[in-house]
Amino acid sequence: MEEKRLETNMAESKKLALLRILHILQKYSDEAHPLIQEDILKYLKKDYGIEVERKVVGRQLALLREAYDSLNSPIVLISDPRKGTYIEQREFEDSELRLLIDGVLSSRHITARHSKDLIEKLCAQSNQYFRPRVKNIYSVNDWNKTDNMSVFLNIELIDEAIESGKQIKFVYNKYGVDKKLHKTSNPRVSPYQLILHNQRYYLMARHERFEQMHFYRLDRITNMEIVEDKPLTNIRSVAGYEGGIDYKKISSGLPYMFADKLEYVEFLADESVLDQVVDWFGKDIKIEEVGGRYKISLLASPTAMEYWALQYVKSVEVIAPKSLRERIKETLDSGVKKYE
Repeated sequence: MEEKRLETNMAESKKLALLRILHILQKYSDEAHPLIQEDILKYLKKDYGIEVERKVVGRQLALLREAYDSLNSPIVLISDPRKGTYIEQREFEDSELRLLIDGVLSSRHITARHSKDLIEKLCAQSNQYFRPRVKNIYSVNDWNKTDNMSVFLNIELIDEAIESGKQIKFVYNKYGVDKKLHKTSNPRVSPYQLILHNQRYYLMARHERFEQMHFYRLDRITNMEIVEDKPLTNIRSVAGYEGGIDYKKISSGLPYMFADKLEYVEFLADESVLDQVVDWFGKDIKIEEVGGRYKISLLASPTAMEYWALQYVKSVEVIAPKSLRERIKETLDSGVKKYE
């Protein structure tokens, strides 16, 4: 009985030769490392325990070339009679993979463990010669990462809730003096969108008790549940969102994701920070020269603008609205007293 089972497994393994040969080419080949048929036979036996005749490898390579002989093919397979066969083009270029890996490393909302797992998967999209060049994979624990293991589950639940039109509830946390997350509230919300902003993931949702739009840090959310008997509130019924979501307005008007009502703000800026102004608020802002400085006009969150203006206090002066200017002045006066 055991011998018959082994024979069946071997037969099934040979049927997988075409797929395994493709895997071998993906793992071991590139323009600098073409594989001759003897190489492929060796890897078939070593990696998969498959033994076939050389002519079988030749036929399978011909099938693979035929399968990927298209201008729209994500893979370009090259066979040189003198050198061998290799994958010249893959679904992802190494430079693209490196860009994605750096994005994972710098994403603070992804835990160190999940970051390492994602980087491993991204490395697997190239060949074995790519991995040694990604040295940062070994220092992922040195990055400033969240320790909230619920992030990926939260993403799935939020997507499910939005698709099914249901509200969600969760525990919202903040870090305490012990550097651990502690519960601060337990909101029930209507979720609308996940937004990546300033390397942070935010849940854009209407707080059902306060009837206002809020932006919740995804890495601060735990114990999320879908509320099956509570339908999602239509976003067009939320004040300020009658026309739906304006992503450009969110990106430029809410630099710190505060949810207060947007107002027209004017401030004077030195030329030295104009690059930073455009970087923060985009190109849909009004800039005019005024007495050697530059007046910037834009629609933004006053609370966010207070934080932003204080960050650039040496080079920026808010002139309108008056209420915001007074708030900044009071904050500066309070700060000066602390250092007297």
